[in-house]
Amino acid sequence: MRTVVTGGAGFLGSYLCERLLDRGDEVVCLDNLLTGDPENLAHLMERPGFRMVDCDVTDFLHVSGPVDLVLHFASAASPADYLAYPVETLKVGSTGTLHTLGLAREKGARFVLASTSEVYGDPLEHPQREDYWGNVNPVGPRSVYDEAKRFGESLTTAYGHAHDMDTAIVRIFNTYGPRMRPHDGRAIPTFIRQALAGEPITVTGTGEQTRSICYVDDTVTGILALADSDFAGPVNIGNPAETTMTELAREIRDLAGSSSPITYVGRPVDDPHRRCPDTSLAAARLGWRPAVPATVGLRRTIRWFAEERELSKG
Repeated sequence: MRTVVTGGAGFLGSYLCERLLDRGDEVVCLDNLLTGDPENLAHLMERPGFRMVDCDVTDFLHVSGPVDLVLHFASAASPADYLAYPVETLKVGSTGTLHTLGLAREKGARFVLASTSEVYGDPLEHPQREDYWGNVNPVGPRSVYDEAKRFGESLTTAYGHAHDMDTAIVRIFNTYGPRMRPHDGRAIPTFIRQALAGEPITVTGTGEQTRSICYVDDTVTGILALADSDFAGPVNIGNPAETTMTELAREIRDLAGSSSPITYVGRPVDDPHRRCPDTSLAAARLGWRPAVPATVGLRRTIRWFAEERELSKG
């Protein structure tokens, strides 16, 4: 197969590119590096079948030759990024999705949209099932990401129906692992960075709000299971093991062998109180369940951050 991955230089996109190459696909990675990092792809640049193209999918999109699969993963994904680039985030979720759908239609390719658990907003239903419509503030600071993804889902569905296209939507819950940026504003890299430096670990609010974290290898396996199926979704991909932010901070501190104190800071506007996927649909339709325990995944991630920290000192 020949697969196009938009946002392929990002954290999750780079793992998709790597896994696709490992299974024998040709991969065309499109990224303008607004929030992506070329270092994520450095180990792939010389591999046969891989091509990196500097491209903003909101401006123009052309890929020569046949394409079998389009994975649209271009978007700022961390709060620090989408709050810094609000208009760009809205554009990539709307115009960027329109352009990538057009590419898939032109090539007769299957199209998979990377959506997010953020479409559920601050949920009034728990755990979140795919038939829940969400509780999103359309004018809050997080809306630039939430509503961009909700619009992208609507556009993907409309294109699928109007043009008889093969489309799918994956709703990705909190994913973590090596290659996350230490200052991207998300909880796990922030906690790890602070624990390794011996700094206070800053938990927002009371720390009782929950998240469900999924190791990147499991997330990628779920995404590709959807891509390789004929299922349209939307489908949740995440780990239903729920933890409070205080519990997560303590676990990371302990695994890092740190004595950092845990402190509490103000909570961001519209930050969800609870977040936990119902993954029964993924299990039934894709045969997918997360396999990596949090302790194992966090250990791997902490080790990677520690090694990167030592390299940066050198």
